[in-house]
Amino acid sequence: MPNIKVVDMAGKEVGELALSDKVFGAEVNAAVLHTAVRAYLLNQRQGTQSTLTRTEVSGGGRKPWKQKGTGHARQGSTRAPQWTHGGIALGPKPRSYHVSLNKNTKRTAMFSALSSKVAGGEMIVIDSITSTEYKTKNMVAMLAAVGAAKKTLIVLPEVDSCVIKSCANIEGVKTTQWNTINVYDILNCDTFIVAKEAVAKIEEVYAR
Repeated sequence: MPNIKVVDMAGKEVGELALSDKVFGAEVNAAVLHTAVRAYLLNQRQGTQSTLTRTEVSGGGRKPWKQKGTGHARQGSTRAPQWTHGGIALGPKPRSYHVSLNKNTKRTAMFSALSSKVAGGEMIVIDSITSTEYKTKNMVAMLAAVGAAKKTLIVLPEVDSCVIKSCANIEGVKTTQWNTINVYDILNCDTFIVAKEAVAKIEEVYAR
């Protein structure tokens, strides 16, 4: 069972927390992580790109010249793909890029992502992340105190508008709640900051 120190917002150690071995001490499965990240990125695509085919471009109804005797290659429309302003051959059309993962794969990927952050020393647990005012400098001071890297993911136990808006202008910092975390965001950050209460909620759901 991995243990991790708990600090306050000033970076001072205030205790130690025993993490769930199942959630934060699992073997990292690189293949499942790749599958989960690929599915996440594909599911972000809207798939609304569209080009016009020769039947959808306006004009071109008249044959540009007669079939024979001109010395030109035969043409039936000025909206064929080889013409300027013609339609696009084999261009993209609206489609779905959605990829589904089964429950077991999702859980394995989440365990691997969380465990990789603990194993790599990139996870920081803070006893309480709070702010009573909308002050970016307060969050900047907290990040500096705990030694956070440029790309940081902050996980809160619940929506806290003061913390969220105070972090909104900090480059490379993203805030989320424990129930909306995803594998891509966890792997994409250099420092994974989690409130102690959020850790308990994550374990409560995933350790079952």
